[in-house]
Amino acid sequence: MDSSEVPIETEMVELVANNKEQSTLSLPSIPSMENDRFVENSINQTELEEFLPHASESRKMHFTDFEGKTSFGMSVFNLSNAIMGSGILGLAYAMANTGILLFLFLLSGVAMLSCYSIHLLLKSSGIVGIRAYEQLGYRAFGTPGKLAAAVAITLQNIGAMSSYLYIIKSELPLVIQTFLNLENKTSDWYLNGNYLVVMVSITVILPLALMKQLGYLGYASGFSLSCMMFFLVSVIYKKFQIPCPLPDQSLNGTIIGNHSLAYESTFSQHNGHSVEDSEGSLCSPRMFTLNTQTAYTIPIMAFAFVCHPEVLPIYTELKNPSKKKMQHISNISISVMFIMYFLAALFGYLTFYDKVESELLHTYSKVDPFNILILCVRVAVLTAVTLTVPIVLFPVRRAIQHMLFQNKEFSWLRHIFIAIILLTFINLLVIFAPTILGIFGVIGATSAPCLIFIFPAIFYIRIMPKDKEPMNSTPKILAACFAGLGVLFMIMSLSFIIIDWATGSSSSGGSH
Repeated sequence: MDSSEVPIETEMVELVANNKEQSTLSLPSIPSMENDRFVENSINQTELEEFLPHASESRKMHFTDFEGKTSFGMSVFNLSNAIMGSGILGLAYAMANTGILLFLFLLSGVAMLSCYSIHLLLKSSGIVGIRAYEQLGYRAFGTPGKLAAAVAITLQNIGAMSSYLYIIKSELPLVIQTFLNLENKTSDWYLNGNYLVVMVSITVILPLALMKQLGYLGYASGFSLSCMMFFLVSVIYKKFQIPCPLPDQSLNGTIIGNHSLAYESTFSQHNGHSVEDSEGSLCSPRMFTLNTQTAYTIPIMAFAFVCHPEVLPIYTELKNPSKKKMQHISNISISVMFIMYFLAALFGYLTFYDKVESELLHTYSKVDPFNILILCVRVAVLTAVTLTVPIVLFPVRRAIQHMLFQNKEFSWLRHIFIAIILLTFINLLVIFAPTILGIFGVIGATSAPCLIFIFPAIFYIRIMPKDKEPMNSTPKILAACFAGLGVLFMIMSLSFIIIDWATGSSSSGGSH
């Protein structure tokens, strides 16, 4: 066996039995690189086998229909963009209802748990040589495991894409209205969100979604992250530009409605005391807060780092892949997003304090709807969420191919057809089902805990050989506790939604 045949992933070598390498490589049934057109093809021949130690070595270069060429930096961009979601707009509201210290504690805990979850996924993938979430489910629990993973990925990512398109539908008409300096919205087609979301889907999202390799989206991901960085810098800048307390009217004279941002003037009376006396409390940050809305903010932060369906596809396309290298990419991406999340929440909260709304940009717009900087920020956020949709679409298409076209070779016609069907379905949901967000809330409360906590843990417990790690070993006990935490999050999130529906109130917050 020459040096070119040495497996890239050293964690697989440890599981290879003595004197098995030569016989493994000489099996005539191993497909050639030219005929291996999709990852499923290289897996089908061993799906009915037990977890043979030589399986990973025989497939060391058969993970995909191409050799991974995506650089380390582009992989960081793609994974960071997959993590970054519309939920960043609601984190300032979350901090207002938890306090700075509690928010920091919860966000730090979720970030570390997400890193551990990715560690379990990568370790399971390294053992069996599979870099597809659904196939890990198959190796752990057979067809039910594969279907459960595929359904969870499909539902979670369809919900995420729908939330992004809802932002386009609601924000883009307002941006155009501001550009045209129109105080009142007209009935013209270019101010109709339904038309605009379809146009953006056809002209921007669909061409990017038709790319064959996820790695090609690294440049779009880098630009998307730059847009969100601009959003963060603007939030920090506005903290020092907007006074506290605010005047009793917005800067253009528009009186703010029910969710008033207007503080009483310094000469008015408030509960028998001058505002000068209460100004300190209005503009003082709280370190620790518990109220009726605190419970709703926990799921917002818990699912702020959902990127697990994209981890293995990005791992697949990584140049010179290894578990350690991919874990390093994950740690960097999560760390960068953690810093951006915390700074955006902190300075957004320190600008408006208890008056911050669940969608931060709406709060700025009510202060001054025609502010040029805020207009540019809204354009940047729209750009970022638009460029994120194709990345989120990739795992959904892959899950559908695993469920319906597992034994088929790659086909451009099928590749394009699935993307068009998905985008058409999501656009129809966004246009004709304005209350669908409640349903997506239930989907998110069930699929997200499965993808983040439950599936990585139970797949790891089932896939890791007992002779290497017994069931009572510390790693498997930790994984079992991790799965239990996911069940707890699921019960908690569903309970919040049911209570919300029963009381008729609407929980605030952003979605991923």
